[in-house]
Amino acid sequence: MKNIFALSLICSTFTWAAAQAQTTAPNAYPTKPVKIVVGFAPGGAADYVARTMSDSMGKALGQPIIVENKAGAGSSIAAEAVSKAAPDGYTILIASPSSISVNPALNPKLGYSPKDLLPVTKITSSPLVIAANPNAGIGNLLELVAKAKKAPGTINYATSGNGSAPHLGAALFAQVTGIEMTHIPFRGGGPAIQSVVAGDTQLTFGTPPSVLPMIQAGRLKGLGVSTKERSALVPGMPGSIEAGVPDYAIEFWYGIFVPNGTPPAVIKKIFDSAQMAMSQPTVKAALAREGTDVDVSKSPEQFTGFLTEDAKFWVKLVKIAGVKLD
Repeated sequence: MKNIFALSLICSTFTWAAAQAQTTAPNAYPTKPVKIVVGFAPGGAADYVARTMSDSMGKALGQPIIVENKAGAGSSIAAEAVSKAAPDGYTILIASPSSISVNPALNPKLGYSPKDLLPVTKITSSPLVIAANPNAGIGNLLELVAKAKKAPGTINYATSGNGSAPHLGAALFAQVTGIEMTHIPFRGGGPAIQSVVAGDTQLTFGTPPSVLPMIQAGRLKGLGVSTKERSALVPGMPGSIEAGVPDYAIEFWYGIFVPNGTPPAVIKKIFDSAQMAMSQPTVKAALAREGTDVDVSKSPEQFTGFLTEDAKFWVKLVKIAGVKLD
C-alpha cells in the first residue's frame, strides 16, 4: 500500500510539474495579465498611448493589460525596472528615445544599458507642439526668439523631464536660433503642462496629447509644431518654415521593449498583438485626435535597425546642444 501511495504521489508531482511547465512555456503565453510600464506620470503622451492601445492589445493577447506609471529620471526609472524584470513577457516597457538613446548618453552610470532591453516594435510617431501661457506676451515663434534674445535665460520652459524628447526639442530650438532659455523639468507631460497653464512657467515644448486639449480650451497659446511643414495631426499650427525658423525640425516616437532574454516566441506574440491593436480604427482615431500617428515596425528586426540609426541623431543632439543632467 505504501508503494502504491508513493507511486501515486510521484505521478501527481510529475503531473503538477508538467502542468506548470506547460503554463509557463512560450507557446502557452500569456496565462495571466500583462503589465505595461510607462516612464512618465499620468496625463502625458506615453500614458495616453499606453491606455489607448491597452484594451485592444489585451484582447489580442487574451489577457488584460495593466498600465503602471513609474515616473522619474526622464523615464530611466521605468526602463531600469523593466530591464531587471523576469524575461517572461509579463512586464513590457513603452519607451521613447529618452530611455533608449538619450539617457544612456547623458549618464553612463545608469542602472541599465540599452542592450538590457529588446526592441519589439515602434508604435507611434508625432511632432512636438510649442505652446505658451496666454499672458506670457509670446504670440508666435519669432516673438519667442526676439523675447529670449532681449532677456537671455528669463523664459522658463517646462518639459516632461531631463533628457526627454521635449527637453531635447527645446534644446535644439535654442541651438538653431541662438537663444538661451531656462529648463524646468517635471516628472511627466501632464504636470509640465499644468505649470504653464498656471503661469509658473511661460513655455512648453510638449507632446500633442499633453498640449492640444489646453490649446483647444484656450488655456495655452499654440505657437507651432516641430516639423518643417504643417502637420495634419495638429491642424492650425504652422510648421517651422512658415513660422520663420526653417532650420528647426524634430519628431519623436514611442516603442515597445521587453527584458533581454525574453523568448522569441513570446516576443512574436507581443509584436503580433501590438500590430493588431494599432491597426484598429478606434485606436488610430483616438490617437489622431491627440496629434499622434500610428507608426508600426515591419518586424522586431526592422525596429532594431531603425534604432541603430535613430540613436545617432539623438546622441549627436545631446552633444551639440550641450544637454546635461541637473
